[in-house]
Amino acid sequence: MQSNGSLRAAAMLVFTTVVWGAMFAIAKGALGAIDAFWLTTWRYVPASLTMLALLWIVEGRPAFALGAAALPLWIFGSLGFAGFSLLGYLGLARSRPEHAAIIVALMPLVTAVANWLVRGRKPGGVTLAATLVALAGALLVITKGHLHGFTAGTLSADGLVLAGMVCWIAYTMGASTLPHFSTLRYTALSMALGTLTIVAVTLGATLGGFADAPNMSTIVDHAVDVAYLSLIAGVLAVFAWNAGIAALGPANGVLFINLVPITAFAIGIAQGHRFGAVEIAGALLVIGSLIASSAAGRAPVARSAKFA
Repeated sequence: MQSNGSLRAAAMLVFTTVVWGAMFAIAKGALGAIDAFWLTTWRYVPASLTMLALLWIVEGRPAFALGAAALPLWIFGSLGFAGFSLLGYLGLARSRPEHAAIIVALMPLVTAVANWLVRGRKPGGVTLAATLVALAGALLVITKGHLHGFTAGTLSADGLVLAGMVCWIAYTMGASTLPHFSTLRYTALSMALGTLTIVAVTLGATLGGFADAPNMSTIVDHAVDVAYLSLIAGVLAVFAWNAGIAALGPANGVLFINLVPITAFAIGIAQGHRFGAVEIAGALLVIGSLIASSAAGRAPVARSAKFA
C-alpha cells in the first residue's frame, strides 16, 4: 500500500513538472498576441476564482475570515503571483522558454541561500558549491558560452525571470508566517489578493500606455492557451505538487523539478530548435547540481530516521 502511495505521489509530481515545463512554451506563444500584463490577468482571474470556490467547498465560510492576516496575505500574494508572473512574462517575451525553465530549476538552490540570508539557516558546503555550479550552468545556457551574450543576448530579459523567481521564493517562505493556515487556504486567499494587485497594475499599465488590452477575438483565439496557463498549470498542477510533496517529503519531491527544463528542452527540439553542446552542458550542470544538493540535504534525514 505504501508503495502504491509513493507511485501516485511520484506520478503527481511528474504531472506537475511536465505541465510547468510546457507552460513556458505555451506562454511564449500567447505572448506574441497578448502582452505580459493582460496574459497574467487572464491567467489568474479564473484561477483565483476556482481556488476560492475550492476553499469554500473544502473549508467553508470560516476560512475566508482574514483579520490580521489580510496584510501579509496581500503582500505575499502580490509578490508571488503579480511579481512572479508579470516579471516572468515580461522577461519571457524577449527570451526563450528553455532559459526560463533553467532559471526556475535554480529555485531550490536559491531558496537555500535565501533561508541563510533571511533566517540564518546556513546551507551545507555541498549546497553552496552546487549553487555556484548551477549559476554557471545557467549562464552557459543563456549566453551559449559567449561573453557578448552578457550584452547582446537575452541576459536582461532572463534577469526579469530571475527577479520573478525570487518573488516566488519570498511568497513560498511567507507561508511560514501563517502557520495556522492550511496550504489550500494560504494559496487561495493569497492568490485572490495577489490577483487584485495584478488587475490594478494591468489597468494602470494600460492607461499609461505600457500595455494594450486585447480584443475578445484575440482572447478566443488563445482560449486554450489561457485555460492551460490558468486551470491546468495554475490550479491542477499546484494541487498535484502540494499533494506529492506532502507524500514524499521536500527532499525527495524537489528532485522532480529537474523535469521542468528537460520538458522545456524536449519541446524546443520538437519545435525545431537545435541546442548547442554548451547549452546542453549548462543544462546538465544545473540538473546535476540540484541532484547533488538534494542528496546531501537528504542524508542527515535518512540517518536520523535510521537511529530514531
